[in-house]
Amino acid sequence: MVLEVCPVNKLTFSVILSVAFSASLVAADKKYKAIFDGKTLEGWTQRNGTATYRAEKKAIVGKTTEGSPNSFLCTNKEYANFDLVFEVKVDDRLNSGVQIRSQTKGGPKGRVNGPQVEIEASGKNGAEAGYLYGEAAGGWMTPAAKRKPHKHFKDGEWNRYRVLAKGANIKVWVNDQLVSDLTDEAKLKSHPKGFIGLQVHGIRRGTGPYEVRWRKIRIKELD
Repeated sequence: MVLEVCPVNKLTFSVILSVAFSASLVAADKKYKAIFDGKTLEGWTQRNGTATYRAEKKAIVGKTTEGSPNSFLCTNKEYANFDLVFEVKVDDRLNSGVQIRSQTKGGPKGRVNGPQVEIEASGKNGAEAGYLYGEAAGGWMTPAAKRKPHKHFKDGEWNRYRVLAKGANIKVWVNDQLVSDLTDEAKLKSHPKGFIGLQVHGIRRGTGPYEVRWRKIRIKELD
C-alpha cells in the first residue's frame, strides 16, 4: 500500500523545518550574549511597583501584588541598536510586556517610560502580542489600522520573541511570525537608547495573583 503525502502536509513540514533552522541559527550565533544567568537577578534592578521577581528553574518569574501599579525589572546596562531574543509564558489573565530603550523620568526612582513590546494571551478572539506601545510615552505606537488581533501567541505555553531595533525601525516576531515593522523617528529621538525592562502589569485589588515567566534572554548589540 502506498501512502501519498498531501501538499498541505508537505507545506506544514517545510514551515516546521524553516522555523527550526531559524531558531538554530540564533542559538549558534555566539554574538548573542545572555543577559540573565539563569540563577540570579544580578545585573538587574527593579523599578516602580511592588510586584516580586525571582529566579527559578532558569527563568525570571514576575508575580503580581494586589493593588500595585506597573512594575519593571530592568537591566543595569543600556542598549541602543540590538537584536533581542527571549521566551515568555504568561497567565492568561495577566498583561505584560518588555521595555526597550527605556528610561526613568526625574531620576532612578522615576516613572519607567519608553517603547514596550506587548505580551498578551491570545484568548478566544486573538490579541495584540508583539505590537508596540509607548509606556508613559504617548500610548500605542503601532497604528490602530495595523493593530489587528491575532493568535500567534500560544496561551499557556512558552512563546519565542525576537525584537530587532536598528535606528528608527523596530521589528518584532512572535513565534517566528513578523507582527511589527514600525519606523518611528520621533520615538528614536526621544528614546535613542535605554534599559530593557520586564513588566508585571498592575492589577486591581481582589484579583490575582498572576505570574509571567521569561527565559533564554539573549541580546546581540548592533552598530
